[in-house]
Amino acid sequence: MRFFKHALAALSLGLVALGAGASPANPQNGVDYRTLDKPQQTDSGKKVEVTEFFWYSCPHCNALEPALVDWVKKQGDKIVFKRVPIAFRDSFVPEQKLYYTLETLGRLDDLHPKVFQSVHEQKRPLNSEASITTWAVAQGLDKQKFLDVYNSFGVQSKVGRAKQLQVAYQIDGVPLIAIDGRYLTSPSIVGNSMRNQPEEALQAGTLQVMDWLVAKAAKEKGAGGVSPAAAEAPKK
Repeated sequence: MRFFKHALAALSLGLVALGAGASPANPQNGVDYRTLDKPQQTDSGKKVEVTEFFWYSCPHCNALEPALVDWVKKQGDKIVFKRVPIAFRDSFVPEQKLYYTLETLGRLDDLHPKVFQSVHEQKRPLNSEASITTWAVAQGLDKQKFLDVYNSFGVQSKVGRAKQLQVAYQIDGVPLIAIDGRYLTSPSIVGNSMRNQPEEALQAGTLQVMDWLVAKAAKEKGAGGVSPAAAEAPKK
């Protein structure tokens, strides 16, 4: 399937590094990370924007989640962290709506990890409005209030925006991390320079590349607090 393309290449085939000296400690463009041809504008000011593109039912997203949460905490106020749930086909949309409903209700902090637990540990598929509503009520949420938000124009608008971002960032697999609207990395991308390594090692390598990219982006923003994407945006 499309969203496993990079993961299978890295985890099963163990691709040889494409550039000399490539490694998470010495990241190389096109090997350990990719650079978008068209940088995307961010709204994080002087801070570096870090965005995770994910899917609740993706086992690799679930595996990365604990390490990613710890990494974000360690960054402190250096970054602005965001998540974007993706949809490679229509059957993914209910989970997108679940994420944005929890966000609207202010319940991401406590219920976001429980979605992963329900899907991957308890083996409860949350891929329809009915199954998601049953799950939400079991978490103590008011059924009617949840459904009102789940089917609201606001949530639908956010789903539409997620689709636009998925195209703009050329998302072809998850999990994938975007740094300041310009750089992309992931365990599968880092796998290009880490031959035949287990997933946990690829995760650690990804976080190391993310550290490097955050420092690179912060330096590029400079004292003026302008990202490369913002600098290239057309003036109105």
